[in-house]
Amino acid sequence: MSDAHALADSFGRIHNYVRISVTERCNLSCEYCRPDQAGAASSPEPLSFDEIASVVAVLADMGVTKVRLTGGEPLVRPRLEELVARLHAVSGIERIGLTTNGMLLAAKARVLREAGLTDVNISLDSLQPERFARITGGGDVGKVLHAIGSSLDAGFQRVKVNMVVMQGVNDDEIESFLQLTLKYPLDIRFIEYMPIGRGTKGWQTGYMPLGGILERCTKAGWAFEPVSSADPGHGAALGHGLTMDTSDSGPARYYRIEGAAGQFGLIDPVSKHFCMTCNRLRITASGHIKPCLYWNDEWNVRPFIGKSEQLKQLFLRSLEHKPGRHEMPDGLTESGSPRPLQENTVRQMSQIGG
Repeated sequence: MSDAHALADSFGRIHNYVRISVTERCNLSCEYCRPDQAGAASSPEPLSFDEIASVVAVLADMGVTKVRLTGGEPLVRPRLEELVARLHAVSGIERIGLTTNGMLLAAKARVLREAGLTDVNISLDSLQPERFARITGGGDVGKVLHAIGSSLDAGFQRVKVNMVVMQGVNDDEIESFLQLTLKYPLDIRFIEYMPIGRGTKGWQTGYMPLGGILERCTKAGWAFEPVSSADPGHGAALGHGLTMDTSDSGPARYYRIEGAAGQFGLIDPVSKHFCMTCNRLRITASGHIKPCLYWNDEWNVRPFIGKSEQLKQLFLRSLEHKPGRHEMPDGLTESGSPRPLQENTVRQMSQIGG
């Protein structure tokens, strides 16, 4: 990789991680992801496996080492393990992750691991069957719990469980999720509810900062300590003097309860934005680069697939326009009442790739 092709933006952030959506389709309708099911019947043709592999090869040549496959629900895309195997064969790619709702994962976990998948993130917003079905639009929590067990058995390097915390909806289950770390070698990650796309009406009502979770641990009598990453990132771009943590932990701040088999993480993009350590790009299923999840700027890769140098220049050009930060907190005033948001992406989370 030459310095001219290093994936650094104007703030010196180096991008070694790409999230690629393989489909907008999903078998659930989570209220914060695709609340009105927009695009469910008219999703554009996604990038082919050949096109995705070609793009990843170019990105690997620019310093990308980690790929995460997202959706929609990526496992509704047939033969996803074939794509995983192809990406595993790309020189320079060290980790391949999957973000899934878990509904179809149990039967696929082992074959995906054998194909080269290293990490799996499983969405789970409630342990209560009726509540889970309501949040997800009909999901079966039993299938997700089975998927978590199957993933542990398959031997993934990391199994992460993502809970979007929503005030008055599932925040009374935080302690139950923390208890999972006591017995199982899981990363339980609490994520703040984010105002993304058109489905943001009522977001302020459900939003809850994560600052109180450590206090809940203390009240429960659990001693805990921070967990430092053993996987340091690539550092800063030369000449910018910016220290970055581009580790596998990503934006989560991790803690471990004394004696626990697993750990828990806090991902709080609204109350404590981590934009200046952002190391990721996103590519939508339709083939559009999104340098930032929040903003509307996009660049279409399709016309440049198979033209390596032009595609590299497109990625560099997209990063030139990446802002220093998002403006999610501007959706709240000090009293928590809404005020107009800055213009943000028109896509819903399922159309970007969560």
